[in-house]
Amino acid sequence: MNKEFVKVNGIKLCYEIKGKGESLILVHGFGANKEVWIAQFEPLAEHFKVIRFDNRGAGESDRPDMPYTMEMFADDTAGLLDYLNIQKTHILGWSLGGMIVQQFAVKYPEIINKIVLINTLPKWPGDETGLKMYEQSQIDDYHRKMEDPKKAFFEGAKMGFDRSFRKKMEQNPQKKFYGLFSAEDLIEISAINPSTPQDIKNQAHALGTYDVFDQLPQIKNKTLILAAEKDRQTPKIMNQKIHEQIPNSKLIIIENAGHESPKEKALEVNQYIIDFLKS
Repeated sequence: MNKEFVKVNGIKLCYEIKGKGESLILVHGFGANKEVWIAQFEPLAEHFKVIRFDNRGAGESDRPDMPYTMEMFADDTAGLLDYLNIQKTHILGWSLGGMIVQQFAVKYPEIINKIVLINTLPKWPGDETGLKMYEQSQIDDYHRKMEDPKKAFFEGAKMGFDRSFRKKMEQNPQKKFYGLFSAEDLIEISAINPSTPQDIKNQAHALGTYDVFDQLPQIKNKTLILAAEKDRQTPKIMNQKIHEQIPNSKLIIIENAGHESPKEKALEVNQYIIDFLKS
C-alpha cells in the first residue's frame, strides 16, 4: 500500500487510498493512527474508494505543538479532500474521529454524502478535572507502551474490549479474528509512532473545547450511529442523544461489545456500514 503525503493548512498529512467507487474517508480517534482501521480498511475498499489518514498530532502526519481544536481537525479533513479533488464523500468517524465528523458536518455539509458515527460524543461530558484525569491516563498509557507494548495493550483492552473477546486474545495472541487481525497485530499497531505526552495534551485541548450538541439538528445528511452496548468511554446513552438531535439518523446498538466494537464485532459493523452507504 502506498503512503502519500500532502501539505494541508501548513502541515503535512499522511494518507492511503484503496478501492474504487464512491469515496469514503475514515477519521480515527484519540491517540490512534490510520492503522487503527485494520478491520475496516480492506473490507470496505472492496465496495468504496476508501481514504484513511493520520490526524495532525498522530502517526506519520506532522505534530505542531499547539492546542488543537475540533474545527482544526475538521479543516484538515476538508483540506485533504480538496487536494484529492473529492467534491462529495461518505465520511466515517470513530470516537474522537466521530466528534471531528460531527464538527465537519456542521461546517462542510455540502461535501458530505452520508455519515457514519461510531462510539462517539456530542460534547465533552465532564469538567476540566475530568479532562485532566483523562489526559493523564493517556500519558501514563504512553509510558507503559514504551516499557512493554504487550502488557500495555492488554491492560488497555480491559477498558476497550468485552471480557470474553479479550480472553480469546490473551489465550492466543496469534489467532486471526475474521481473517483480519490478531492481538499481535494490534499490539504492533499500538506501538507505531504513538502520540507523545505533548501530542496528547494538544489533542485533549480539542476535547475540552468541543460542544456541537445544539448544532446537530442542522445536519440533514443521512446518518448511521453505531453504539456499543458495553462501551464505558463513549456510553450508548450519549450516542442516543446524538440520534435524538440529528433528524435523519438511525441508531444501532452493537451487543456484547465495548469501545473497540469495530474490531471485536468487525463483520457485523462492516456489514452495517456497507448496507447503509449502499442503500
